[in-house]
Amino acid sequence: MTGLGLSQEILQQELSSLKQKVADIESVSFDGALIWMITNVSEKKCDAQSERQTSIHSPPFYSSPTGYKMRARLYLYGDGNARGTHMSLYFLLLRGEYDTILKWPFNHKVSFCLYDQSGQGRHIIDSFQPDIKSNSFQQPRSDMNVASGISKFFPLTMIQQDDNNYVKDDTMFIKITVNFADLSDMILPFAINLHPGLPSQIQQALIKQEIQRRQEAVQAPPTTPIAVLPIKTHVDE
Repeated sequence: MTGLGLSQEILQQELSSLKQKVADIESVSFDGALIWMITNVSEKKCDAQSERQTSIHSPPFYSSPTGYKMRARLYLYGDGNARGTHMSLYFLLLRGEYDTILKWPFNHKVSFCLYDQSGQGRHIIDSFQPDIKSNSFQQPRSDMNVASGISKFFPLTMIQQDDNNYVKDDTMFIKITVNFADLSDMILPFAINLHPGLPSQIQQALIKQEIQRRQEAVQAPPTTPIAVLPIKTHVDE
């Protein structure tokens, strides 16, 4: 009976692993960005707090079909000196099939966006620039590199409130964006805040339009102020 119970437990673990692999395949992205839907947040946060499972991983995503392979790691109860005070969010490079023809070290800014689900657009956005001297951004020699990112990404007190706008129906959404286009710090927030339901080609077109609009605004000649002459008042004598 004990052997049967153990076999059932192993089978259940293998089934869960298979379901996760199928989910990863269904959500794969090849444009350097991923919107990660995290369900059962309260349960996963309890697991993190009790140290049953301190972190969770996003599905892998890619810069292109022949590009970098990446994923995110989230500590819902914080990591290191942020444990118990903040969510910690990290970026990882995974070993991919095309690594030998890619450029190393990896040197593209990574941005994280926690979506405000109220419709008010008060998303939490933070970015970091890779340290090219770190092993985290060299060509992976194992399945994944050491994670690097933002240990104090978001205060836990804000998601513990019942009426917070970042967890709805026990679900949160995090967008991971890698700035392969080398967008400026002025344009990057615009790109991250674009409606996620738009097709990627439409988003790219809107980004180009915004860049052009800002360039034209900078290059436009300053308007010449119009001199306003004082009005003379004639007094009849």
